[in-house]
Amino acid sequence: MGTVSYGVHTSVDGFIEGPNGEFDWPQMGEELSAYSIGLAERADAFVYGRRVWEMMASYWPQVESISDHPHDLAFAPIWRRTPKIVVSRTLAEAGHGAVVVGGGDLAKEFAEVRERFPGDLLVTGGTGAATALAALGLVDEYEVIVHPVVLGGGRQVLPDLARQHLRLVETRQFDGRSVLLRYARA
Repeated sequence: MGTVSYGVHTSVDGFIEGPNGEFDWPQMGEELSAYSIGLAERADAFVYGRRVWEMMASYWPQVESISDHPHDLAFAPIWRRTPKIVVSRTLAEAGHGAVVVGGGDLAKEFAEVRERFPGDLLVTGGTGAATALAALGLVDEYEVIVHPVVLGGGRQVLPDLARQHLRLVETRQFDGRSVLLRYARA
């Protein structure tokens, strides 16, 4: 069975978005983009919470008409072809071929998804799905990209999660500004 990894961009003070929901601060340079594309290419499926899913589903299907950023143009075909799983208590279906789990017993439903997608799963974006999965011990690795910004508030990475012991397995600097901290469950 593959690894379930949570990939997240965060500020130095531990927030994934600013006090007003802003996510305009991550800088996707060439090195970070190449790393992120490689991570996405290795995933058998992407896992999103409802809120992030709605943002992704509104952006990536038509990204070429919205953005000309090299990272966006490289990631779009990967997003389109990679299976998607949405963790939500409120959605019955999600579109774009996504599988929805979380309406009942999340641990059981996620185990069924793991049988269907036995390779690596990449949980990205927000905190809701990642926190719910981590609370059940279902996240194997944390890929935290720290950006050089202090937001002073907003949405916290993994809020209200009980203590978990991790071990550092990799650090890496990108584009002279961002740092990867990759941890595995201890």
